[in-house]
Amino acid sequence: MRGARLAATVTTGGTRWSPRRALARALAAGLAAVVATACATAPPPVVAPPPPTFEQKMAAILHLEDRRTLTDAALTPPSVGALPTLLTDSEGRVRRRAALAIGRSGVAEGVVPLTTALAKDVEPEVRAMAAFALGLMGDAAAAPALLPALGDPDPRVQGRAAEALGLINHAAAAGSIAGMAAAHVKAGALAGIASDDETHPLSPTVEAVRLGVYALARLGAVDELRAVLIGGDGSPVSDWWPLAYAMQSVGKPAALPTLRLWLTRGGSTTRAFVARGLGTLKDADSRVALEALVKDDRQTTGVRVQAMRALAAIGDRRSAAVLTPLADKAPSVALRLEAVAALGAVADPAAAELLVDYLEAEGAPLRAAAQAALAKADPDTFMTVLSGLDVDKDWSVRAALATTLKGLPPEIAALRLDQLARDADPKVRAAALTSLAALKVPGTDVRLVSELAHADPVVRMAAARGLATLKPAGAAPALARAYEASAPDTTYVARAAMLAALVAVDPAAAAPVLRSALADREWALRVRAATLLRELDAASMAVAARPAPAPAESALDDTAAMIAPAFSPQAYLQTTRGEVRIELAVLDAPRTVANFVALAGRGFFDGMAWHRIVPDFVAQVGDPRGDGEGGPGYTIRDELNQRPYLRGSVGMALDWRDTGGSQFFITRSPQPHLDARYTVFGHVVAGMDVVDRLEPWDRITSVRVWDGTRWLGAGATR
Repeated sequence: MRGARLAATVTTGGTRWSPRRALARALAAGLAAVVATACATAPPPVVAPPPPTFEQKMAAILHLEDRRTLTDAALTPPSVGALPTLLTDSEGRVRRRAALAIGRSGVAEGVVPLTTALAKDVEPEVRAMAAFALGLMGDAAAAPALLPALGDPDPRVQGRAAEALGLINHAAAAGSIAGMAAAHVKAGALAGIASDDETHPLSPTVEAVRLGVYALARLGAVDELRAVLIGGDGSPVSDWWPLAYAMQSVGKPAALPTLRLWLTRGGSTTRAFVARGLGTLKDADSRVALEALVKDDRQTTGVRVQAMRALAAIGDRRSAAVLTPLADKAPSVALRLEAVAALGAVADPAAAELLVDYLEAEGAPLRAAAQAALAKADPDTFMTVLSGLDVDKDWSVRAALATTLKGLPPEIAALRLDQLARDADPKVRAAALTSLAALKVPGTDVRLVSELAHADPVVRMAAARGLATLKPAGAAPALARAYEASAPDTTYVARAAMLAALVAVDPAAAAPVLRSALADREWALRVRAATLLRELDAASMAVAARPAPAPAESALDDTAAMIAPAFSPQAYLQTTRGEVRIELAVLDAPRTVANFVALAGRGFFDGMAWHRIVPDFVAQVGDPRGDGEGGPGYTIRDELNQRPYLRGSVGMALDWRDTGGSQFFITRSPQPHLDARYTVFGHVVAGMDVVDRLEPWDRITSVRVWDGTRWLGAGATR
């Protein structure tokens, strides 16, 4: 019966059996068996987990770098979960890469481990990278550690320490940096180097001098530069182009004697930098020498272009006699465009007739340049002729006209700008709104508020920026509403402009919107919001300094090709001028290269126009809009590295930190001011003559990438 109590004991064969006593006996027997077994067999030894592999360490570094953090407890094994720990790894290559990742992170807590590595690591390459990383962080707290590193036994460390001191703008270091560089110069470091030598890297002592003079240029230390570069006879110790770059970039009159000496000596790169410096300083005494360079067809395009720009800056009408023949019959479009622009700048009405003819030239870039030049040289003639011209069929010319009108009085420009602000093409409309705001044409504030609802994000961006310029009372609510309404945009440009406009128009109203923007889906916009919050109130908004980064697009398991690639991938750009071959820097910029390859693989660049062509500077492409504001619909983080910007370097275009996407550029000449500011992710290994021939609105017809085993790109064949 289920409810009856069982008997406590049972009698069987005269033996009383108790369940409790039976259980105790069974337990005792089991325990004895366990003891016997334990005595017979030792417990298995505890096996330590294997140490992490190089690939695991590098994957962890990439993961932490993606998230702009020093630690991640979720990483396994735990020993790879912290960059400061990896900075003490037994392998120098791991320590070096960990140092770079800390610098890229920008986390202030990384300064201490980096300064420790700079002072104590046994390998010069690690110490040099630690110095470079401290420069990337831009933290003044690193200066006390960087100054002693100028005396490091290895010149590679000395150079990177100098570079870092320049990057953090530590002006007090100028004398010490000059002393380091001068010592190498006196020891003959620059002996035998050709003026135009772009070999990289050269010897460690030469690189220390190069980085040292660049740092002095960043600090504007012209006297210290002269102490390094000028010999006892008063002439430069070398004509090597980095020295000319450094001297011209300080932009101070004390540089003039040295620049004038260099103008007629040295190679073409040196002369181009010198001409640029003389233009910056508007050195009228160099006018005749610059005109001689412009006329000399033996000079490179870069030298002649920079000489023309210098003449434009000097603004002497007598230069028109040299510029006019080139504007009319220069052997290349680049020289003609520069000559036309310079003619406008020297403001010679006598050139007006030629410029009027170009208003109806066949090429859109030449028509746009003629508009701008004629408006400067003879505004009355420009407006008279303009009134009789049909509306240009090319949007880029109409947009350029809107920008040109910004330089005229409001009462003259307002009517035509009003027409352009109604243009069907949003790119033209945006340019016109910008000019209306700059001229403060009455009624523009009302128009700008209404344009905050335009379908095109660049028009909304222009409207927000215009409101930031005008600062009309009561615009803040409209900007806040427009920011919320712009949430579905695939680009950050409008939302970022609205945040900045809110700060300019009504700081109190901006604060809550900025705080909400710290949670925006775009990492780049979160960075922008945090920056604006700190500028608004550095003390109370310090918490906004570290918005959480967006997760990397690639999973951690997909990084093998980035960590240890078997081949250096190469990209083949077919253009309307010929083929350009680029070796991609997968080790220095793995995420950037992976992004480029992915875009090329789906044909993103095919048919795209080179929307920005600047002689002796860059050729830029990758914008599906064509106005410099387009992208792929997302952003990628920066991967700043030690590669310098030389002729043929391939870099990622930015608006601000971590705003890369699809726009990239190829440098046509060395551009050291871009070093450690824009990601270098490749270098042209064939076809620089094609890059030199590119003109505005030439196109990429296709991009194919060879990764060592297969072709990637639309069609995937070659």
